[in-house]
Amino acid sequence: MFVELIATVFAGIACAGLALLLNIITGRRLPKWVMPVAAGLGMIGMTISNEYTWFSRTAERLPDGVEIAMTVEEQSWLRPWTQVWPYTKRFVAADTGTARTNENLPDQRMADLYFFGRWSPVNQAPMIFDCAAGRSALLIDGATFAADGAVVNAEWETMPDDDPILELVCGT
Repeated sequence: MFVELIATVFAGIACAGLALLLNIITGRRLPKWVMPVAAGLGMIGMTISNEYTWFSRTAERLPDGVEIAMTVEEQSWLRPWTQVWPYTKRFVAADTGTARTNENLPDQRMADLYFFGRWSPVNQAPMIFDCAAGRSALLIDGATFAADGAVVNAEWETMPDDDPILELVCGT
């Protein structure tokens, strides 16, 4: 976040410098407001660029075995250009490389999910998926394992058949 702020400031300085250079080349015929407007436009342009490239920059740094399961695009009237070109503000990645199964329950898989947000810290949650029944449960808040490996006290939730996270973890 701090690096993006510095980059935005330097983009404003660079655009103001270009406006100053253009003013010198034209014999100082440009109005005085050109430099601050150029700086502002440069900073706005850099901010927009950072918004649209955040997802690709973050996704390419994911470790091997962590795959993107779902993205959430956002549109905002405060950013009118997003009505035409929405940008990815959040996404969920599943660690399929370390997903675990139990011999006693072959239809169930346990995987770590990572929740990424543009201005949010990364959150991780272990989750178990019942691939045959199309349901999932977070392994938090009192969920435990029985002697045979079955999950006890978990709050199972039914997932749609076409849920991208279920499809990724279960490989269906």
